[in-house]
Amino acid sequence: MTSRIFYPLAAIASRFTVLNMKKFVTTHQAAEDARNENIQIYLNGNLVPKERALVCVYDSGFMLGDGVWEGLRLYNGTWAFLDEHMDRLFEAFKAVDIDLGLDRSGVVQALLDTQAANGMNSDAHARLMVTRGIKKRPFQHPALSQSGCTFTIIMEHSQPSLPRGIRLATVPHMRGLPMTQDPKLNSHSKLNCILACIAAEKAGADEALMLDVHGFVNTTNACNFFIVRKGAVWTSTGDYCMNGITRRKVIDLCRTNDIPVYEKNFSLVDTYGADEAFLTGTFGAQTPVIELDGRSIGDGGMGPMTTQIRGLYKDLITRVTK
Repeated sequence: MTSRIFYPLAAIASRFTVLNMKKFVTTHQAAEDARNENIQIYLNGNLVPKERALVCVYDSGFMLGDGVWEGLRLYNGTWAFLDEHMDRLFEAFKAVDIDLGLDRSGVVQALLDTQAANGMNSDAHARLMVTRGIKKRPFQHPALSQSGCTFTIIMEHSQPSLPRGIRLATVPHMRGLPMTQDPKLNSHSKLNCILACIAAEKAGADEALMLDVHGFVNTTNACNFFIVRKGAVWTSTGDYCMNGITRRKVIDLCRTNDIPVYEKNFSLVDTYGADEAFLTGTFGAQTPVIELDGRSIGDGGMGPMTTQIRGLYKDLITRVTK
């Protein structure tokens, strides 16, 4: 009964993304690439054309957001920071009690097989998604998922294409507490972040700046957040933000290059007066923020510190992908 009703994995999401980008820009905005119409998608051990990449509506990920994901970036034939991404993915499996039935080498092989099937060498992004699988009945209890996990990899040709920096608006939505939904977990349950983004767009911004439970500046709905003040780089304590691999690389780069960097509590007042601000993430690396709550940040463009860090990160990518 359940195998006859399916949900297209990519088509609906991409349709809404195109409509939305007419007015706003996003940290995941990429140049259009016609090759993505003919990509092969990994689905439960098979490589299938995009139009045949279908997931049952009884799948626990579609029905309840019961799953985890990981995003990776391909540079010069190498998946950057692959070990760290696999660490984070397998920690997520343990946290949500999902047994994929594959070890790390099996997941990496699926990634490489998908890459080969699509003939990708660089400027590609992969999203690995694992759910608890198809449920026997449309209810919450995880024991109703009895057929094994659903595992898919969407891999697209993607070159970041941002016509300007990002405009942010502060929203009332917060990242979850560790005892509710730990923000360090890459969960399919992203509704709070989506609502935050909608609130920001209603306010005329591109994305949302989210505070922590104490009212300090935390993260955006999609990326980690940094400011620059008087030659020093500030970011949140990390207690309530995403466990960003690019975030950690930026902090490490600052420390090894004698750039003062602080993981600390800071307020909106501190942020409004910042000289620069930027976001970090696997897709966009470092994305300048030009406006927050209608106030220009710095001179409204990419500042010298952001430019320097982008250069250091690019050099790091070159070293680790040789």
